[in-house]
Amino acid sequence: MTVKPEVSLALRKIIHGVYVISTRHEGKVNAMTAAWVARASFDPELVTVAIGNTRHSHGMIKESGVFAVNILSVDDILIGKHFGTKTGKKTDKFADISFDTKATGSPILKEAVAWLDCKVVSSVEAGDHTLFIGEVLDGGVLSGKPTLVYDKDTFYK
Repeated sequence: MTVKPEVSLALRKIIHGVYVISTRHEGKVNAMTAAWVARASFDPELVTVAIGNTRHSHGMIKESGVFAVNILSVDDILIGKHFGTKTGKKTDKFADISFDTKATGSPILKEAVAWLDCKVVSSVEAGDHTLFIGEVLDGGVLSGKPTLVYDKDTFYK
C-alpha cells in the first residue's frame, strides 16, 4: 500500500514522547525505543504500546506477557538512541546500563523520568505492528524533568 505524501506529512504532526519499552523472558532482558505509547483506560489503569512485528522485543513481550514503559526526559536522547539503533538479538543492550526491576521483572531504567510496569491483558494485530495492552501494576516518577518529544526528522541525526 502506498501512502500519499500529504498523509505521511500529516501523520508526522502527531506528537509522541520517547519511551524505552523493556521486557524480560526466560532470564534475558531486552529493550527498544518506541514512540507509539498511549494511555488506554483509567479503571483499570491500562496503556497501549505499538511494537513492530519484526522487532526482537515483540516476541519477548508476546511470550512473557510483561513489559515496562520507561519515559525519557529531554536529557535522555542518547539513551533513546542507544536502545533504538541495535537489535537485542545480537547485542546486550543492558551491558553498561543501570536498571532496577519491580513487579514483572522488566527493566526499569534508573535514568528514566518515570516508569510503568505492566502485565499484558490483551493484544491486537494492527498492520505491521501489534498493540499490546498492558495493565499498569506499578509505576513511579524519578525526576521532574520535561518529557522528551519525538521528532522523526531530527531524532537520529
